[in-house]
Amino acid sequence: MKTMQIYAFDMNCVGHINHGLWTHPRDQSMRYTDLAYWTEFAETAERGKLDGIFLADIVGVYDVYKGSPAPVIETAAQIPVNDPLIPISAMAHVTKHLGFGVTVNTTFEPPFLLARRMSTLDHLTKGRIGWNIVTGYLDSAARSMGFDKLPEHDERYDAAEEYLEIVYKLWEGSWDDDAVSRDKAAGIYADPAKVRAVRHDGKYYRMEGTHLSEPSPQRTPLLFQAGASARGQDFAARHAECVFIAAPNPKAARPTVDALRSRADAFGRGAGALKILNLITVVVGRTERQAQDKLEEYRRHASVEASLAHYSASVGIDFSKYGLDDVIDQNSTNANQSALAAITKQAAKPVTKRDIIDQMVLGSRMKPIVGSPEQIADHLKTWIKEADIDGFNLARTVAPESLRDFVKLVVPVLQERGLFKADYAEGPLRQKLFGGGNGRLPAAHPAASFRR
Repeated sequence: MKTMQIYAFDMNCVGHINHGLWTHPRDQSMRYTDLAYWTEFAETAERGKLDGIFLADIVGVYDVYKGSPAPVIETAAQIPVNDPLIPISAMAHVTKHLGFGVTVNTTFEPPFLLARRMSTLDHLTKGRIGWNIVTGYLDSAARSMGFDKLPEHDERYDAAEEYLEIVYKLWEGSWDDDAVSRDKAAGIYADPAKVRAVRHDGKYYRMEGTHLSEPSPQRTPLLFQAGASARGQDFAARHAECVFIAAPNPKAARPTVDALRSRADAFGRGAGALKILNLITVVVGRTERQAQDKLEEYRRHASVEASLAHYSASVGIDFSKYGLDDVIDQNSTNANQSALAAITKQAAKPVTKRDIIDQMVLGSRMKPIVGSPEQIADHLKTWIKEADIDGFNLARTVAPESLRDFVKLVVPVLQERGLFKADYAEGPLRQKLFGGGNGRLPAAHPAASFRR
């Protein structure tokens, strides 16, 4: 059986996925404005040999539920939220191998500036940076950026395709591999003949400019993506290297996993070009009884209200307008298509608001995996085997307790069973995850076509 990959999933905010748990007396997530909070977090993740820290982001506020942002402001549901890129340099400084995935929205971030920021981080982390490509789903974000609303779902992906062409040109083609000589005697740092401007004139973007950063260890950062709609899957199969999904169980995950691998193969990249990771929450104790007791303790702090507000924005439906036993019957919005389909078109039976609330054990819409270290390891092994995924995105509960518990209790069991690496491989992040090469994208990836 393959060894799994594991990422600590977080956000530069107080309340991320499991809402309300910041009120727990041992939770320290209110320290998110303290740089030491993030460096300690990174040190814990590297001590557990985790593959990386993945930082989500949002550039809007959840204002669909009750037609107001008040519920999420009151409960700290991903607001306040700070920039996810800023702490990464410090976290990289206190670690040697840990990877970093960071979310940046293509709809609102100019590609020329994004390319420089990612190259800068690739240099400073010595090739350990990854970019989670998102197109957004909040009209509140669009209004914050001066637009009336977001473009339509598929059009956002069309624009993102063009966006990626620009950054690929900048990362892969603007500077030759041997452009930089650093010749002090001759007074020549780089050869102008081996550095060129990038030009693009498309439907959504126009630009002309030389990439401002010299070639970094990976050039193109490791590419993450989390779209699960049909259009999102096509996008992921063409561009992504790591894909995040959020299926409730292995059986539900398998069709998406098979479709993603098949599409990547059809694009000529091969089914093994993707590492697919599922979102999970883990509550672990030394024994099953301790884990169940911890779960009940945590549950007393979970916020259903915050979770409903977050979920409303995700699917574009105001759940406050539904009674507990009303069936969710709106099949189309301009928000998160896969999250909406999970409770409408793809649901095994009609889903009511009560059904949704019943899933919100810890203030999120996914049920946690609860048990002893051995039981958790059994669950994760089942996921790998039955869903054919490659690993997990581990959401926090009470911070930093939940990550420390996982590292201390679960990781050793996984390592003993040969399910998780005993130590890190050398090289840049892409090389650690896929093996071989020099950390650069393989020739089958579309970005490679822009190399000279």
